[in-house]
Amino acid sequence: MAIQKHIALLLQFLLVALVFDVANGYPLKLGFYQKTCPRAEAIVKRTTANYIYRAPSLAAALLRMQFHDCFVRGCDGSVLINSTRKNQAEKDGIPNLSLRGFQVIDAAKTAVEAACPGVVSCADILSLVARDAIHQIKGPYWPVPLGRRDGRVSIASESFTLPAPFANITQLKAQFVSKGLSVKDLAVLSGGHTVGISHCSTIATRLYNFTGKGDTDPSLDPRYVPQLKRICFPTDKTTLLAMDPGSSKSFDEDYYSVVLKRRGLFQSDAALLNDKTTSAYVKLQAKSRGYTFFKDFQASMVKMGQIGVLTGKAGEIRRHCALIN
Repeated sequence: MAIQKHIALLLQFLLVALVFDVANGYPLKLGFYQKTCPRAEAIVKRTTANYIYRAPSLAAALLRMQFHDCFVRGCDGSVLINSTRKNQAEKDGIPNLSLRGFQVIDAAKTAVEAACPGVVSCADILSLVARDAIHQIKGPYWPVPLGRRDGRVSIASESFTLPAPFANITQLKAQFVSKGLSVKDLAVLSGGHTVGISHCSTIATRLYNFTGKGDTDPSLDPRYVPQLKRICFPTDKTTLLAMDPGSSKSFDEDYYSVVLKRRGLFQSDAALLNDKTTSAYVKLQAKSRGYTFFKDFQASMVKMGQIGVLTGKAGEIRRHCALIN
């Protein structure tokens, strides 16, 4: 049965084995390093597994890191770059201050460099690590066409272009469409919150001062609000909350049931009920127990991994992921 599923998945994504980047005219492809660094993917998988085994919560963090990378300047590893005295980089932008898991990327890069110096990009390593981490916690497995190169620019202020937790459905749709993603992709990728966590500070306004009058966001289930207030006080900036309570360690469809009950933590979660397409998707997954969720997530991750990639002679292959050569 496992072999049949693997074959079916392979056939399903046969058409994306070669993915062309319009800007550069060179393809991403499966097995890109087969001749130049044949052990690269195995090395990344083994390194990732060592970290996720010890700290499974890193899987959600690494998935989020790839999302944040791809939505700013494309999937070019720019979120990995350290700030300097002359430049504040993306990772120090306010929306990225809670990113974690950089040590996993650095360890994978070090291991790959030991085998094949100067061959495998940090952007590709991040894409592989995110996939392998999610799969290790029994989430979906998707093909990762490779051949990305690393960007040389990273600007903190550009992190504010990321989809925000307080965004409405109009803003979210516009942001996804601008990256070549569909409204369905918005609904599907939001499902990554099934293993996410957040800080109380992110929802303080929703709970305590939604319109500046000491009120609560009416889109939240009023029966759920007291539970949240018992956990999160108005000035609490440290307490963590599960995005998918009761199922936060399992990559499953339960997030959609939470959203349908009007218990999504973010305004951006609640916003999925304010559009015909995204609302229908939420209801489908909640009522069918995620019948198509894994398949859809695989497809949407392949698409997201293609956003604005640098290929060919564009960019560089960084020797250290946090430093421009």
